[in-house]
Amino acid sequence: MTDNLKGSLWMMLAMLGFGVEDAFFKAATGTGGISPGLGTVQFGLLAMTIYAVQARRRGVPLWDSAYLQKGLLIRTGFEILGRLFFALSLAYTPLSTTSAILQAAPLVVMLSAGLILGERIGPHRWLATAVGFAGVLLIIRPSPSGIEPNAVFALLGMIGFAGRDVATRTAPAHIRPSQLGVLGFAVVTFAGLVIMAFEPAPSLPTLPATAMICGTAVAGVIGYTALTTAMRTGEVSVVAPFRYSRLLVALVLAYTVFGERPDTMTLSGAALIVASGIYSLWRDGRKRATISRAAP
Repeated sequence: MTDNLKGSLWMMLAMLGFGVEDAFFKAATGTGGISPGLGTVQFGLLAMTIYAVQARRRGVPLWDSAYLQKGLLIRTGFEILGRLFFALSLAYTPLSTTSAILQAAPLVVMLSAGLILGERIGPHRWLATAVGFAGVLLIIRPSPSGIEPNAVFALLGMIGFAGRDVATRTAPAHIRPSQLGVLGFAVVTFAGLVIMAFEPAPSLPTLPATAMICGTAVAGVIGYTALTTAMRTGEVSVVAPFRYSRLLVALVLAYTVFGERPDTMTLSGAALIVASGIYSLWRDGRKRATISRAAP
């Protein structure tokens, strides 16, 4: 199994985890009655605790001076941006719409991989990515009057997550996933506190809402670990398109849990997005096979 295939499988597992995480968080801040800020703080603290226990059991220190290196500081900044605005988007927009906008992240990641990390991106990958972006536009369907104001939250969150993914690639090799988890969810907690500063005083959460936040944390840890592994295993420009699988998870959950009914254009857009990701991987495998046969 090639590193790119391994990375792609890890990415799909990450997207499944994140899709479930999103559904739990939306339910907690909807029917559960928890404010987005408080929910984000609770989620961050729980997930950070899970990673901290995991790190200590493996003898991994919670603090590393590398956290202050430029690459990780940039990663932290993008993480704050992504978590803050994506939490607001989950709370105030339909899950299917929020997840659809997030699918633009691979476009930003691929562009960054070529311009910043020096990875070669062929015309076929660019074409596949353009088709995927067309699918996103089918779902969003921006009108002459513009995009819904709440959708801006998702756009800013998407930019933050894309920047985080690229910066993860430049993290020092000795930093363990559990350390990145502790750091990342500490940032999530901070983002929640920022949101809470603009919210009314929170009320005591109910038991069902607390259970939803616990589910959010567990699913988030699974997704976060798998994402970090994916970005470190395969080429960013190959692994990134499989973020699109998150949209399929979101559409299923939006339909079955929240009663959302995506129309034909939304489903057509989702099909284009998934097809573009599969095509990108197929082209990469074909190219590698050709090079292997040509080698002496």
